[in-house]
This record gives sequence, structure tokens and C-alpha cells, in this order.
Amino acid sequence: MANFIVQFPLKTEKYQEDILDKRFEIGRKIYNSLVNVTQKRYKEMIKTKQYRNLLNSLLNDKKKDKDIWKQINKIRKEFGMSEYSFHEDVKKMQKHFKDNIDSFTSQKIATTLWKAYDKLFFGNGNRIHYKKYDSLNSLEGKSNNTGIRFRDNTLLWNGLNIQVKINYNNPYEYQAMQNDISYCRIVRKFVKSKNRYYVQIIFKGNPPVKVDIETGEIKHTIGIGDVGIDIGTSTIAISSESDVKILELADKVQNIENQKRLIQRKMDRSKRTMNPDNFNENGTIKKQGNKKVTWNKSNHYIKYQNQLKELYRKQADVRKYQHECLANYIVSLGNNVFVESMNFSGLQKRSVKTEVSEKTGKYKKKKRFGKSLANRAPAMLLTIINRKLKYFDTMLFEINTYKAKASQFNHFDGTYKKKILSQRWNDFNGIKIQRDMYSAFLIMNINNDLESFDINKCNNRFDNFKKLHDIEVNRLKGNKNLSSIAI
Repeated sequence: MANFIVQFPLKTEKYQEDILDKRFEIGRKIYNSLVNVTQKRYKEMIKTKQYRNLLNSLLNDKKKDKDIWKQINKIRKEFGMSEYSFHEDVKKMQKHFKDNIDSFTSQKIATTLWKAYDKLFFGNGNRIHYKKYDSLNSLEGKSNNTGIRFRDNTLLWNGLNIQVKINYNNPYEYQAMQNDISYCRIVRKFVKSKNRYYVQIIFKGNPPVKVDIETGEIKHTIGIGDVGIDIGTSTIAISSESDVKILELADKVQNIENQKRLIQRKMDRSKRTMNPDNFNENGTIKKQGNKKVTWNKSNHYIKYQNQLKELYRKQADVRKYQHECLANYIVSLGNNVFVESMNFSGLQKRSVKTEVSEKTGKYKKKKRFGKSLANRAPAMLLTIINRKLKYFDTMLFEINTYKAKASQFNHFDGTYKKKILSQRWNDFNGIKIQRDMYSAFLIMNINNDLESFDINKCNNRFDNFKKLHDIEVNRLKGNKNLSSIAI
């Protein structure tokens, strides 16, 4: 069943904020205690020969690996590595904090840790991390009947009664409140050097339709037709029958990145001035053996630290807002949206190969696209598009990139030709087409099997695509574009 979230600010008093901060800290300690308990079992499990042999025998074939996965899951359950076992573990811890943390909230903390292990089991991480001080900023319940719950414009939780600010004159908020509530989440955000508190209410069903107050028209509607998306680490190319675009992802985020860099330099200077004994002569941090390095923070350092927190928050909010707007635009172009399946986590990792540059004779840097992906968050955009499409009973379709190679295909002769990354334009007998926009056009014309391109569709739609492509190229000429756009 579909859900949607609406966030409301809480009208907190100082003593209520202190209680909430205390409960967030208790939640963090429960999480870390649970990590301690489960890590011992996990390390014992991965030592066993049977478990290691089963993992090594996997063939990356769903049908052939089915029996092996059953045996692996059986071993995991025997060692208590399951969500149910985590719930049992957290039950013992929650008893000591029952005046602050209810059983449902503690179970959700255990579920959060289980999700981290689930990712680890499937290769999306190297180890489980502890939560640092002040790093757990949300707690949620499992239903609106016990624990954290919403009643009569009030948030209720273990003796706390906090007023929720709801604007019933806002049509969206008013319509949202007519839906049944699934559960509630309390969120703490550091805004302008101060912690502010919100409740996120998770409603059942689809979100209300947004309407322009002045005209009465529906704001965001879904289009009809095929849409192809070629998404990269910094750009996105979009092709439909009504529009063709190549855009920089979250372009307003980069300005904040420059501000962050300046503040981090100030923080580093302050840190070195206040802690000269912690650094070697060459500027590196001294190794203290098993002894923990202690750092003295000046008032200036704390001030810069708060400024940096605020910039991170702004950057996240700007990125989320731009992705939501772009997703609305893409959904408005058509109801069949296609994209290449991408392994963004693989692109974040440093290169394994050690290579020497032919031009300079120096070693090439091993870093890849980690920072760009962190700033632009292309995976988040795809998640948002898929969520919005589900409200209209459709979804984002991922094509098979091993069989349908959009960046290499030529629909005129049906051949594949590998291109180097710096080759940003295709030349089809004098017809020059920007590479990413052409890839989006091919993805738009994928067959129903999601493994091959429909040549007839490509031929019938190419003239219209070429006109829209040239309009977009003319729009970008003279602008300060990214080098990967090559216009």
C-alpha cells in the first residue's frame, strides 16, 4: 500500500527539548549496544568454514544459487543474525529505559541496524558503524496506536504532550490530515545554530493533488508517452516526443560546496593552532598508539563547526528541492519512463589499478566520482521519479545495459561501436548529435523486453528528435556548461 510523508514543526518548550535530546541519546546508546552484541555473533559466523564455503560457491545465477542462499540464511538464523533476533536482543535493553523509549520505538531502532546488516550481506558496505555522539536525529514508531502517536493536533510519547503546528488553511495539509495515519517519526534538525524539532506523519494512500490557488489548475500531472533518461554523475539527458534536454544535476549545490571549502580551511587552521602537539613537523597527525587523541576546540572552531552544519543542511535541502522539481518535469513528459540500470556505489569506489599518465609520466589519481555523486545524488533523483510514478500506477523501467548499450549503438546501421569517454558527439554521415541526448533517445525507444532497441520507433521519431535536439543545443550555446556536456 502506498504511503506519503508530511512534515510539521513542533511547538516545543525548553524542558520538552531537553527530554527529546535525552531520548535521542538513549536511542543512540541502544543502537550502539546492539551493534556490540550482534558484531560478536557476526564475527563468529563468518569464521565458520561452512559459511565461507557457501559464499564462495555462489555463481551469481538466481536459479542455481537458490538452494545455496537457503543454507546461508539458515546459518544466519542459527547465529541470531535476523531481524526477529535483533528485536529479541533490544527487548532486554529497552527494559532499562522504558520511561523514555517504548518497545515499538526500540524495535524500529533494531530494524534500522538489521537494514545495515542486510546491505552488508549483499556487498553494499564493508562493516557496521557505530553512531557518533549527536548523530541519531530521528526516532519512529510502528503504528499510531502506541508509543509515538498523533492525536488532536498533539504529539504524544511517554508522558510528553507537544503541540503540532498544522496550517489547516493550506489545502495540501488539510487534505493530508483526512487520511489514515500509518505511524509517526520525530526528527531533530540543526537549523541556524539551533536544534529544531519536527514530526513526520506517514499517511496511508497517495498524497493530495497540489492545485494552483490562483488558477485552480492541477500543478503536477503525468504525461502520456515514452521518456528516455541517460543519467550520469553530474548531468542528465532527457528525451521525449515533446522535449529534449540535457541538464546539470542539482546545479545550485556547487555554490554551497565552495563555501564549505572555505569554512573547512578556517577550521583546520584553528585546529592546528589549538593542538600543536598533535601534529608532526610535516603537518600530519601524530600516531598515539592505543591512546586516544584529544582535541581542544576553540570558540571560533565551534562557531565554524555550526556554520558547516548549517551549510550541509542547506545543501541537502536545495538538492532535494531541485530533484523534486526535476522529477515533476520528467513525469509530466510521459508515463513510460526508461533509464539504464546504474551501479552508483561502484562509481564511488577508488580505482584499483595503478596507472601512469602518458602525458605527464606521473601516477594517475585513483579517486573517481565519489564527491560528485555525493553532491549531485543521481540515485536519489531516480528514487523520487519512481515514487512519483507509483502514485499513477506505473514505475521507472530499468533497461539491461549488458545487452542494450545505448552509448555504443547506431540505429542507422544497427551496429555497436565502443567510444572513449571524452568523445561527446556522434557523427552519422554529417549529422552531429550530442552523445548523451542520443543515448536518451535510444533508451526512449527500447523494446518491451528492455534488452534491445526498436529500430522502427527510432527511424519514425528521429526527425522530431533532431529538431528538439538542435533547439536544446542552441539554448546551451554561450552558457557556462559542464565540460561533459561539450557545448
